[in-house]
Amino acid sequence: MDTMDDNMTWKARWIWTGEEESPRNEWRCFRKQFRYADECASRQARIRITADSRYVLYVNGTLIGRGPVRSWPFELPYDEFEIGHLLTAGEDNTIAVMVMHYGAPTFQYLRGRGGLLAQVESACGDRWEVIAATDSSWATAVHAGYDNRSSRISCQLPFTEVIDSRLWDEAWTRNGSAGAGWGRATEIGEVGMEPWTKLVPRDIPALTEELVYPVRVESLSRVTPRSWGVVLDLRNHFVPGSEYHANNIRLYGYLTTVIRAYGPARATIGIVDGGRLSGPLSLNGAWFDENREYGDKPERYLDVELAEGDNLLMVEVRGVTHGHGFHFGIDCKEAFEVVSPLYNGEGSGCGTPFATLGPFDAIELIDHQPEPSFQDNHPDYLRAKRIAVPADLDEFASWLKPVDPRHVSRDDVFSRCVWKRQSQPLPIPYALQTAVIANDAAAVVPVYPGEDTELVIDFGKEYSGYLSFEAEASDGTIIDFYGLEYMRDGWKQITYGLDNTLRYVCREGRQSYTSPVRRGFRYVMVVVRNADRPLKLHRVTVLQSNYAVAEIGRFRCSDPLLNDVWEISKHTTRLCMEDTFVDCPAFEQAFWVGDARNEALVNYYVFGDDAIVKRCLRLVPGSKFQSPLYSDQVPSGWSSVIPNWTFFWAIACLELYRFSGDRQFAEQIWPHVSYTLDHYMQKLDENGLLNMKGWNLLDWAPIEQPNDGIVTHQNLFFVQALRSAAFLADEFEPECSERYAASADRLQLAINTFLWSEENQAYVDCIHSNGTISRSFSMQTQVVAYLCNIADGERLQRLESYIVSPPRHFVQIGSAFMSFFYHESLAKLGRFDIMLDDIRARYGEMLEYDATTCWEMYPNPPENRTHPNMLTRSHCHAWSAGPGYFLGAFVLGVRGMDAGWSKVAIEPQIADLTWARGTVPLPGRGRIDVSWRADRPGGKLYIRIEAPADLELSIEPPAGLEAVVERIVLG
Repeated sequence: MDTMDDNMTWKARWIWTGEEESPRNEWRCFRKQFRYADECASRQARIRITADSRYVLYVNGTLIGRGPVRSWPFELPYDEFEIGHLLTAGEDNTIAVMVMHYGAPTFQYLRGRGGLLAQVESACGDRWEVIAATDSSWATAVHAGYDNRSSRISCQLPFTEVIDSRLWDEAWTRNGSAGAGWGRATEIGEVGMEPWTKLVPRDIPALTEELVYPVRVESLSRVTPRSWGVVLDLRNHFVPGSEYHANNIRLYGYLTTVIRAYGPARATIGIVDGGRLSGPLSLNGAWFDENREYGDKPERYLDVELAEGDNLLMVEVRGVTHGHGFHFGIDCKEAFEVVSPLYNGEGSGCGTPFATLGPFDAIELIDHQPEPSFQDNHPDYLRAKRIAVPADLDEFASWLKPVDPRHVSRDDVFSRCVWKRQSQPLPIPYALQTAVIANDAAAVVPVYPGEDTELVIDFGKEYSGYLSFEAEASDGTIIDFYGLEYMRDGWKQITYGLDNTLRYVCREGRQSYTSPVRRGFRYVMVVVRNADRPLKLHRVTVLQSNYAVAEIGRFRCSDPLLNDVWEISKHTTRLCMEDTFVDCPAFEQAFWVGDARNEALVNYYVFGDDAIVKRCLRLVPGSKFQSPLYSDQVPSGWSSVIPNWTFFWAIACLELYRFSGDRQFAEQIWPHVSYTLDHYMQKLDENGLLNMKGWNLLDWAPIEQPNDGIVTHQNLFFVQALRSAAFLADEFEPECSERYAASADRLQLAINTFLWSEENQAYVDCIHSNGTISRSFSMQTQVVAYLCNIADGERLQRLESYIVSPPRHFVQIGSAFMSFFYHESLAKLGRFDIMLDDIRARYGEMLEYDATTCWEMYPNPPENRTHPNMLTRSHCHAWSAGPGYFLGAFVLGVRGMDAGWSKVAIEPQIADLTWARGTVPLPGRGRIDVSWRADRPGGKLYIRIEAPADLELSIEPPAGLEAVVERIVLG
C-alpha cells in the first residue's frame, strides 16, 4: 500500500459504480456527509484526493479545487487541500465531488477506468487521523443534467458540455439531502490497484483562477440556423478497438441515412467539418460531382431535390482520422424527418438514423512503425455505389451496421453556430453593453419571433480558463456559447477541428453556471434560442487559469513595436502554462515536447520558474512503453515520435541544469537521456547517419523532410543532443561524457561527408528512403547546421552568408518556431540588427492584425489562403513567443555564465536602439534589473544594474562604446 507523509497511510478505497468500468463521457457525482468532534482549538483538516479522469471538489458547497494534473496512469498525482476553515465541528459536513470520466484517450490522458479516491484527515499537533475516506458508504449518482452523448471537443481533448439545468438539483454539493436517484458507491480496489499502481503528491502549485470580464459587445444579429444536424464519431464506430488509443486510423466506407420528405422539397446537405474524412454523396443512387459542392473549405454544401417519401443518402467517408467529429446537417424549409435506412415500419431498433457500410479496410497508423498493408477499392465497396434504395442494402448485410447512439450527438451546437440560413447584423444598443460591465446590472437581450439572437462578446485579448455566466431566463431557454480566437471586419474565423461550444438549457429564474471544462478564446458567441421572453444577462466572464507565476520579467525600449511584441510574447507564454507547457490554449492544450524547449527559455526570462520545466522533462520518459525513442506529446494516447522533439528534450535537460544549478535533477534525468539517445544511435546506417521512420518534422514549410529516410536537420540536432548529453554527464559520469562527445564527432563527420552538396554549396535537406537526394535546399537546414557547429572553413563562411542574406531560391522559414532557431543563429553570428528587423517584420504583421498573442504560423500569401482573412490556425501558440527570450537575453544582455547563475553576464546588444530597461528573474534568488542608454556621439553606454550583492557580474558593452556602470547592491 502506498504511504503518505506526516505518519499517514491511505485508508481510502477506490470507488466507482455502474455497469461499465470506463463509460464514455460520464459525469458522475459523489458525496459524503460526516461529523467530527473538535476538542482541540488548533485542529487542522485537509483532504487528499485524486480521480480518473478529472474531478471538481466542493466542501460544504464551496468549490475548493480541480485535478488531478495530467500524468501517466501508472504514476498518478493526488492533490492536497486545507479545508479546516470550511468544516464545522459537531455538525454535518459534506464533501462533494464531480468526476468527469472520459472513457476515451486524448492527447493528455490515457484511457484508464472510472475511479475516485479521497481521504479527509484531521490533526491536533503532529498526529493525523482519518475522519472520512472513500468507501461503499459514499453516495453516488450520474449527473442527470449532463448529456453523455455530447460531441468530442477535438481529437486532442475530451467532450463538449451540454447541460440541462432543469434535470439536476444544484444544491447537491451542500449539506442536506441530495434528492432522489442516489445509490451507494462500489469499492473497486485499494491504493496500488491497476491502472493507478503508484500515487505521488502533486509537484506543482494549484493553478490560478482569476475573474476576467469582457470589454465590449462586438456584434448583435438575428439569425436562423440550419434545420437539423448531429456530430458522429465515425472512427470509434467503424473501428471499435480505436477507443483505447488516439492513433490515426485510415479507413473507408459509407455512411447512410434516409431523409423522409412530406412533399417535394429543396434541401441543402451540409458537412460543416468532415473530421478529415471526405468523399462524394449520392441521393437515391445518383452520385453528385464534387464540383457541385460549395463552401469555404472544409465546409461542404450540396443543394439537392428531395422526392416525396424516403430519399436514401449515402456519403462516402475516406481518409485518415484521429477521431475528429463528423459534423453533418440538413437544411430545408419544408417538413422532413431523418430516419434509419434499416427502418422496418416499427422503428429502426438502433436509436439513431444512421447505418454504415464497412469499413472495407481500416489500419492503425503509428509513424515510427511499419505501415500495415491497406486494401483500397474493395470489390464490395465498388459494387455498393449502385445502391439506390434502402432495400439494396440487404445485399451488403455483412458490411452493414447501425450507428450506436454513443457515437451520435443529439444536436450539433457547433454547426448551429456556424451554418446559418440567414444572419441579419443589427446596431448594438448602448444598454446591451451592460452585459460586459462588472456590476450586478443586467443587459436585456432582445428576442425575435421565429429567430435566434446572437451576440459576440470581445474579451479584449485571448484568455484560457473556465467560462462563467449569470442570467435570468424563462424555463427551457437555450444559451449556446462558442469560443472564437479571431474576427476581422465582421468575418469570424471558424475553429474547424475544435468544437469550442457549450450548451446550457435554463430553468425558470435567475441562475449562474461555471463550466468545468477549460477553453481558450478571445471572442465568445452567445446565441439565445427558444426564449419566450427577453433574457437578462448579468455577466459573461472567464476564470483565467494558468500556472501560478508572478510576472517578474520586464522589458521596455526605445522602439514601441518591440515593446508590444514582448508583451504579446509574455501573455502567450502565460496562457500556455497550465499543469505543463502546452502548445495552445484552444485547439489542443497538449504538452508537445519540442515546443516546450523554447517555451522553457522564454519562461526563464519572463517568469523565472523551473518547477514546471522539471515536471515537463520528467513526464517524457514515461512514454518509453510506447517507444524507446520517446513520444512527441505526453502523456498521450497517441503514440507518435518526432525525433527532433526528443533531441530538444535532451537539450532542454541541460538548459534546465544550467539555469537552476540543480545537480540532483541532472543526475535523476541523466539515465533517461542516455536511454533514448542510445536507442537513436541504433538507427544509424552504414554511413553513420540517422536513417529512420518517424514524423521527421521541423517546420511548417515545403521543406523535404520525408517520414522515412535521412533527414538532414534531424541529424544536425542529433549532434547537438549528443553534445548536450556529454555536457550533462561530464560532472558525474565522465566515461559516458566522452562516449557521447565522440559519437557526436563521428556523426558530424558523416554529415559533412554525405550531406553537403559541392555543386550547390549547401547542405541537402534529405536523402529519401529510395536513395534519391532532395532537389530543394532550405534555410531551415542551413540555419540548423550553423547553430549546431557542423561546418568549418569555407563551408562555415558560406552558411554565415546565407544567414545574413537568405537565398531567394531556398525554402524560406515558415513559422515563428523555426524563427527561434534562426534568431539563435543570428545571435551567435552577432547580427542583432537583422534579428530585431526580422522580429519587427514578422511580429509587426501580427500586431497589425490586432494580435494579442503570438500566432502558430506566418500567413500564407493571399492567393494560397482559403479566405483572405485566414492568417493562421492557432492565434495563440507559445512556440512562437521567442522574443520574450531574445529581448531579455540580448537587448538587455542578461545571460547566466554558470549552472545556477551565480555569475551573470551583462552584454547589451543595442543595434539601432537608444535605450532599454527591464528585469530578468534569477533562479531561486530574486531578480536583476538592468537599464541602459546609449550616447553614441560621446561613445558611452550608461548602464544601471540592481542585483543581489553576492551575484558576480561580467559587464561588456558593445564594440566602440565605453560602459559607464552604476550598480545598486541589494543585501
